[in-house]
Amino acid sequence: MDTEIIVHVDGAARRLTVDTRTTLLDALRERLGVTSPKKGCDHGQCGACTVLSDGRRVLSCLTLAVTQDGARVTTAEGLAAESTAPDGGLHPVQQAFIDCDAFQCGYCTPGQVVSAVGMLQEFARGWPSAVTGGAGEPGLDGSEIAERMSGNLCRCAAYVNIVPAIQQAAAASERAAGTEVAG
Repeated sequence: MDTEIIVHVDGAARRLTVDTRTTLLDALRERLGVTSPKKGCDHGQCGACTVLSDGRRVLSCLTLAVTQDGARVTTAEGLAAESTAPDGGLHPVQQAFIDCDAFQCGYCTPGQVVSAVGMLQEFARGWPSAVTGGAGEPGLDGSEIAERMSGNLCRCAAYVNIVPAIQQAAAASERAAGTEVAG
């Protein structure tokens, strides 16, 4: 059964007719030509397909496109457009991944970057993780970041650079906001 939906992808309203069984990942890649979310495992285990849906991290391979009717979906391609960089350049997380050489083959990088953006937003809202201590404000140390990013796998094992990239992006965001988060 086909259904017509409108999805706002990276700031642009996109109308399409999809089979009700079509995943958001397939709709993005095959119907809309948005190829930054990758089809890694197609089972929600690797995070290569991570996108933001109305600001929350979702695995697009497990999300039916019809559930996104009216949603605002942001992919790695759309992050720069939402960037608060003064020159209108890359999103701070994208820039940090470049600065810290936080990718190797690059296949998982779009999902890692989008997940890091979502994770930093969750952290800023005060959402705890499984390793967040009970007393005081949580810090973004290596174990906190590793736990919050645990749904994103990197076959090349670039984790040693991904964690510092996320810490750099968090520090840049804190400076821009004029705040300081313990870490």
